[in-house]
Amino acid sequence: MNTTKNERYIAIVYFSANGTTAAMAGQVAEGAGQVDGTRVRQIAIQGKDIVEGRYRNPETYRVLDQMDAIVFGSPTYMGGPAAQFKAFADGISGPRYSEQLWRGKLAAGLTIGGCPNGDQSASLSYMSIMASQLGMIWMNLDVACGHHPDGLNRLGSHLGLTAQPDGTDVNALDLDTACYFGQQLAETVHRFKRVSEW
Repeated sequence: MNTTKNERYIAIVYFSANGTTAAMAGQVAEGAGQVDGTRVRQIAIQGKDIVEGRYRNPETYRVLDQMDAIVFGSPTYMGGPAAQFKAFADGISGPRYSEQLWRGKLAAGLTIGGCPNGDQSASLSYMSIMASQLGMIWMNLDVACGHHPDGLNRLGSHLGLTAQPDGTDVNALDLDTACYFGQQLAETVHRFKRVSEW
């Protein structure tokens, strides 16, 4: 990957069963891409890359090694992330954990569930703990529920991005919140990197 000093790189790695998590990831990418000097890569977790319960795609991890920030995404099933996402998380082993190779990268999470609560916060908690074990710095969502003029963060999650579908599509306000979240993340990555380089 060719890099320049002022460019920042964000990856969104996610599992999506029916397209709703992918839609959220796409909106996060769109928001992040609105910030000058930000390059975004979306990586979908594929079942073909899961062998005996573990995600095995070294190229994905190699790409993630080069990122300034990583957003983790999964639907919430039975009070936690999907098995496919857990297989990805279990595949992060070796030096990424033992040598803390992702230390100092920003991390964030997104999830979607069928109910307004649906225990989505448990999925975000799982992701934030995983990020902490890897030495990453967790990003929250900085919108107070009920106080944004455009109705962002209608579900009231601050640990990360949550959503609920309207039928088969993601609620429009949740998509708007995802776009805002991507922009917030990108702006934070640039600000954080400027400070660390000072």
